[in-house]
Amino acid sequence: MVKPIIAINADFRSETNDKPAFSFVTAGYYDALIEAGAVPMILPPLAEEEDLHLILDRVDGVLMVGGSDLDPRRDGWMLHPTVRPLDPRRESFDRMLARVVSERRVPVFGIGLGMQLLNVTMGGNLFLHIPEDLPNALPHKDPLDPSHRHTLELTPDSIMDRVYGDGELRVNSWHHMAIDSLAPGFEVTARCPDGVVEAIESRIPGWFAMGTQFHPEAGTASALDLRIFEEFLSGVKGEEPAEVKLVA
Repeated sequence: MVKPIIAINADFRSETNDKPAFSFVTAGYYDALIEAGAVPMILPPLAEEEDLHLILDRVDGVLMVGGSDLDPRRDGWMLHPTVRPLDPRRESFDRMLARVVSERRVPVFGIGLGMQLLNVTMGGNLFLHIPEDLPNALPHKDPLDPSHRHTLELTPDSIMDRVYGDGELRVNSWHHMAIDSLAPGFEVTARCPDGVVEAIESRIPGWFAMGTQFHPEAGTASALDLRIFEEFLSGVKGEEPAEVKLVA
């Protein structure tokens, strides 16, 4: 059986006085794809949309990875002091990538920042700082405990329910931004018990798209977390279950 090819966007650092510009990807992303049965292909931050189309013609899906924060000024919001924006070159490419993927209906999995960008691209918006926007929320980023984890509340008949629904569930939590208004055509399929969105799935006909706020590729991930990548590849290959109804 031919393995699907999955494109991964890379993080980027601009040139400084003592270091040249460079791109990089945390190994957990491509290791998880390889273990699940895919061939990963890392993308540089392209400037030309035509070049991006050439690549997307040759891949079966896209994994949009985590990173720093989206610059809210690009979406008409003020810059919150806790926001640590992406390098502008990466953000420009990532926004183009998300837009083109959505226009072409390329199967996509967004993780962390990748899920937030998917939501923004499709018409949703974000809380810029959970402790201020949702003061009653649980801690979602603990600088003293990088392995901080919390439970999830799952939507029945969703990918998250298929992965986690039969056992004890705790996922990692490293973010201070989160989905506020959900993009049209998407369903929230997992929340933290405090209500913060932790996973979304497309209900747009003909487009397999999903996202997790937590990081199933991370070093603290469990074997159960890695099943999410298998579910993603099943969707890439058109093996997802019959359509489920959107939950209000």
